[in-house]
Amino acid sequence: MHVVFKQYNQQQAFLLPPSLDELVKVDHPVRVVNEVMDKVDIDPLLKKFKGGGTSSYHPKMLLKVLVYAYITNTYSSRKIEEALQSNIHFMWLSGMSQPDHNTINRFRSDRLKDSLRYIFTQVVVLLAEQGVLSLREAYVDGTKIEANANRYTFVWGNAIKTSKEKMKQQLDELWKYAQQVAKEEMDDKDPGGFDKIDPQQVEQTIATINEALKDKDVPAKVKQKLNYAKKNWPSKLAQYEQQERIIGEDRSSYSKTDPDATFMRMKEDHMKNGQLKPGYNLQLSTNQQYITHYSLHQSSTDTGTLQKHLEHYLQQYNQHLQTVIADAGYGSEENYQYLEEKGLTSYVKYNYFDREQQGAKPKGVLSTDQLYYNQQQDCYYCPMGQRMDRIRDRKRTTRTGFVQTLARYQARNCSNCPMRGACHKAEGNKIMEVNQNMQRLRENSRHNLLSEAGIHYRKQRCVDVEPVFANIKHNHFFKRFMLRGLDKVQIETGLLAIAHNLRKKAA
Repeated sequence: MHVVFKQYNQQQAFLLPPSLDELVKVDHPVRVVNEVMDKVDIDPLLKKFKGGGTSSYHPKMLLKVLVYAYITNTYSSRKIEEALQSNIHFMWLSGMSQPDHNTINRFRSDRLKDSLRYIFTQVVVLLAEQGVLSLREAYVDGTKIEANANRYTFVWGNAIKTSKEKMKQQLDELWKYAQQVAKEEMDDKDPGGFDKIDPQQVEQTIATINEALKDKDVPAKVKQKLNYAKKNWPSKLAQYEQQERIIGEDRSSYSKTDPDATFMRMKEDHMKNGQLKPGYNLQLSTNQQYITHYSLHQSSTDTGTLQKHLEHYLQQYNQHLQTVIADAGYGSEENYQYLEEKGLTSYVKYNYFDREQQGAKPKGVLSTDQLYYNQQQDCYYCPMGQRMDRIRDRKRTTRTGFVQTLARYQARNCSNCPMRGACHKAEGNKIMEVNQNMQRLRENSRHNLLSEAGIHYRKQRCVDVEPVFANIKHNHFFKRFMLRGLDKVQIETGLLAIAHNLRKKAA
């Protein structure tokens, strides 16, 4: 049978060459990017460009190209440069402009700083006006994304403290040795203690010890230690001080390659050994699987991130938020108190809510949830009927600076109690501490979570915010940032969020 092939002629001339617009489908995602980004105000971005010199590529074109690149999983500036020269959709979007990878990277790293958040907010408001999402309800959750940093160049806060303590101890031992060997020379010398040491103090102390021992018969080991201390300790202390300033008060480690990154435990553990990796804690608020707000944190736990995240949300959308839904990772007294003060309806689990629903009871014979409380007389009764009176309160400050009030209750007489061994083993009568404010807030949370609306929100949370992380990480292969530094990583996160929303709108 004769085979008929379609005509193939690479030299075929066109009377009217086709335009790029004809080659791009009407419903292609690149058209959604173009349409939405044309409606966005980029005045803050335009102000970043100074006059003079040669002409610049238009920032709107570069912004469109970057957003579409993130939609198509093209995160490398060199690959974006290549796509602008070979991909019809990139060529149409850029109007045949071909900026090189340096231009693309400078725009992404520098120009978009402090202006991308404003652009993202406009995109979300446009989507809200179209009715595809609501800004009144926020489903909040977090995930860890690995930083673009070496996994083995780490600095630990505890290691710095240990090294400084060893240095203090050795310095104290050298001082005491000098006092024994050269008592007369050291009589009028007083270092003032070594509780807090700095490079100048260490240098001066070692010089004093050397001066006192210069004519004495000193063992070689002591001389060696003094020489080592003189040469290394002042510079080491200066290094430790600089490292402590980088770490700050809210985290325990950082990476030398990206000092803004903190070592965290990731779910993506290819070694299967729980290895900590440098990364950032990404917090998202979503609605109908659209990202409505994002924030990056250097803390490895979610508990301390909620307030900052919601504060930015309220500022971003002018107090539109009414309802917050989150899992047990956010169920702390500080967060509950914040949500109550802001007048937000919250559906946030506490740590043992799920076990409670499965019928599990709190452990311990004297768990406060299992004891009878007389509100009028402000006292508890233990399982043996022994009255426990309130004796005093004490304040406790958490790591984040939140002040908790703990009420202390003491049993009247625990002697000869048959449950004494199972109840407590300390001398005297049983004393327990109760956080009554947390109990009240937890009871309010339980009431909200078990209501009809609470059941609906709990079911919806699993299919609203969690699939967004799965889509970004596993469907679009973004598990590691390309840029370094918190400011630049914020820009990448904003591009990811805009790309996710426009990709979903085009779907």
